[in-house]
Amino acid sequence: MAASAHVPRPLRVLVPEGNSTSAREAITILGLSGHHIEVCDPAPFCLVRFSRFVRKFHRCPGLRDDPSGFLGFVERLLATGQYDVLLPTHEQGFLFARVQERLRDRVGLALPDFAGYRAAHSKAGFSRLLDRLSLPQPATRIVNSPSGLCDAIEFPSVVKTSIGTASRGIWFVRNSDDLDRALQDLNAVGAFADDVLVQEFVAGTIEKAQAVFCRGELLGFHAYRQIAGGAGGGEAIKQSVVRPQLRSHVVQIGRALGWHGALSVDCIMRDDGAAPLLIDCNPRLVEPMSAYLAGLDLVGLLLRISVGEVPPMAGEGRADVRTHLAMQVLLGCAARGGTRRDLIGECWNLATGGGPYAGSTEELTPLRRDWISAVPLAMIATLLLAVPGRGIALARGGWGAHLLDIGSIRRIEREEFG
Repeated sequence: MAASAHVPRPLRVLVPEGNSTSAREAITILGLSGHHIEVCDPAPFCLVRFSRFVRKFHRCPGLRDDPSGFLGFVERLLATGQYDVLLPTHEQGFLFARVQERLRDRVGLALPDFAGYRAAHSKAGFSRLLDRLSLPQPATRIVNSPSGLCDAIEFPSVVKTSIGTASRGIWFVRNSDDLDRALQDLNAVGAFADDVLVQEFVAGTIEKAQAVFCRGELLGFHAYRQIAGGAGGGEAIKQSVVRPQLRSHVVQIGRALGWHGALSVDCIMRDDGAAPLLIDCNPRLVEPMSAYLAGLDLVGLLLRISVGEVPPMAGEGRADVRTHLAMQVLLGCAARGGTRRDLIGECWNLATGGGPYAGSTEELTPLRRDWISAVPLAMIATLLLAVPGRGIALARGGWGAHLLDIGSIRRIEREEFG
């Protein structure tokens, strides 16, 4: 059990999506802590439906396609007075930050003001914030047209849309053919209606930091290194690390934004050993189980500030705690062209704790604590073993109606929204 975030009584928590890995892990932590959990999601068989910890499921409109309908659905649930905390685990926070004044009297909610949230949610906004704070990032140019992109590009580069999560809207451009493909994709989705980033490609290892703030002051911090990648840019194997310099950068960001709630920052630890370069920001907790298993319950901290407490500083998670996500392992293996034999080998190592999983703990589908979580994992393993080439399609199927796009963001930003 992670320490430092004890909530004295069980809370009734509404989680407004159930198809992300972050929601699945948060629900495990909430369930192990004894809280009453209800979930709403547009997908009838989303990932968290397969958890003994979810007491009730509500099928709702999709955030991306119908943000007003989604908000109305959540408000009707809150009007029953049955919930202590509304806990956004993904991009619903953008919507709730926009209308939080009308939600605060109904439920506990920990979010910064909308301007701060929008700055952290937008890749361009985050890059501009880093410039203002003189914090390190790869050389970056922000463009708004195909010609501007062509003028800014140097091979190799990374091209990003300003809005996008789960590696949506990212292109690695190594040559003119890659550039042509990126331009086609960007034009197809109307990306130049918003900012597009062109960043220097930097060789190194991806690391991620997670934090909880209370009115700009840091309460808890955890960092981990990607040991092996999974599908969609996620981590298959992680190892917790201690990074004082990265912690200092995150503290500066949180204070500058007056941050209230959860914040996650990605960085590249360069191969040459130089200072970390900040590359992305998520205004939420991304897969908080690594911190929990390293002794830091960030979800518990988030609950406490959601209900108005000001808890003491909880510190950091322990270093060298290795964890993995079996589902990401298998999807990543198949997406990289792994054969049936490769997948069988991964399944064997996962089941026996061999190979890279020696001394590692499963994050996403904790079978011993939540046996029903075996169902989606078994289904994916069976499908991939039958047709390994379906890995890419299955990975993409995990992200959808609970995510925002440029159109839904513009609707939420309108003055008359809600």
